[in-house]
Amino acid sequence: MRIGKAKSDLASTGAARDFSLRPGGAPCTPAAAAAARIAATHRDIPGALLPILHAVQDELGCIPADAVEPIAQALNLSRAEVHGVITFYPHFRGEPAGRRMVEVCRAESCQAMGADALARHIGERLGCDFHATSADGGVTLEPVYCLGLCAQSPAIAVDGRPYARMTPQAFDRLMEEAAGETADATRTAAKPAGLAQGLRPAAAQAGTTAGERP
Repeated sequence: MRIGKAKSDLASTGAARDFSLRPGGAPCTPAAAAAARIAATHRDIPGALLPILHAVQDELGCIPADAVEPIAQALNLSRAEVHGVITFYPHFRGEPAGRRMVEVCRAESCQAMGADALARHIGERLGCDFHATSADGGVTLEPVYCLGLCAQSPAIAVDGRPYARMTPQAFDRLMEEAAGETADATRTAAKPAGLAQGLRPAAAQAGTTAGERP
């Protein structure tokens, strides 16, 4: 009877955990260095993995593949465990988002008020589907589940700021005004990049629709 030798799983061994390190233990990329620093700061809090992942994405704009290893090392996890959490939550991205983020509410109230048709229009306008970025790198489109504006459905958020009672026409105007602001800011190098002034955020839209100006 032949006895075979067991093969180790490199995904959970020290050999695999050293792949992103230079001699002396220093992370080999800026992303890995940032992830190692963030992980060291948060590693001792309960349930540290999710706060670390949020902090890495907030700083880097995404969670690059080379950021996974230092996080796994800091928490004594395998790369597979960290990667599994990243891919489980749609919020986490492996690539940088566009210059602007558009989120379309997909909760039941918004769907009942036309969010599906709105989402199709937005996707056609941007030329991309959910979890993707427009070809020019300008806008990333993501679904979001409830913006807390159920009484003013359908709702979207642009760069984190909610807009209520959104229509395809109002969205087009919002994007046109936002593009105009971006162009002005580029020309003057003085005006801060902001959102369209003609369409106010939901907090300022009480009693109005997205197409109405108070």
